[in-house]
Amino acid sequence: MLSKKTKEAFWGPLNINNPVVVQILGICSALAVTVQLKPALVMGISVTIIVALSNVVISLIRKSIPMRIRIIVQLVVVAALVTIVSEVLKAFAYDVAMQLSVYIGLIITNCILMGRLEAFAMTNNVGESLMDGLGNGFGYAWILVVVAFVRELLGSGKILGYQIIPDSWYIANGGLYENCGMMLMPAMALILVGCVIWIHRIANEEKK
Repeated sequence: MLSKKTKEAFWGPLNINNPVVVQILGICSALAVTVQLKPALVMGISVTIIVALSNVVISLIRKSIPMRIRIIVQLVVVAALVTIVSEVLKAFAYDVAMQLSVYIGLIITNCILMGRLEAFAMTNNVGESLMDGLGNGFGYAWILVVVAFVRELLGSGKILGYQIIPDSWYIANGGLYENCGMMLMPAMALILVGCVIWIHRIANEEKK
């Protein structure tokens, strides 16, 4: 059975202690890769894998890391994992890798990653660190998915590239609907993230 601390390490970041809407971390990539759902999903999965694995590695070697160079060691571990993920994406999902562009590489400096390594993995065992990494990764990913879903649906009428809003609904075909072009602009990502933060805080006010 999982201990209470392990359960909290996983479930906390999914809601009450979410890294994006509560800690306001990882905002840059959340705004940059959410024009479409597919790259947002890939980015969320990539960050989850890297946070979980780096947490495990750092937890395993934490007692042998000199405190003076701990940040350097953490960066080396993260950089190695990011490089592996980047190469895998280029091999099996090249189009998505090109859409994500430099943002995969910038995972190395993601505040969520460095924060969890320094605040959690350096002081907790492997199991707890794994769950903490998965929780924070999924917590980050579901925000990206929500924002990307709304932006792609309202901005282009599609989800994962498939047409969802029928052609007959559009003004050009005699309907009354028109895509909201603003949804594809960076400013709308910021506004949507702000709306998610607002809704999240209202929903969790009593819990806090």
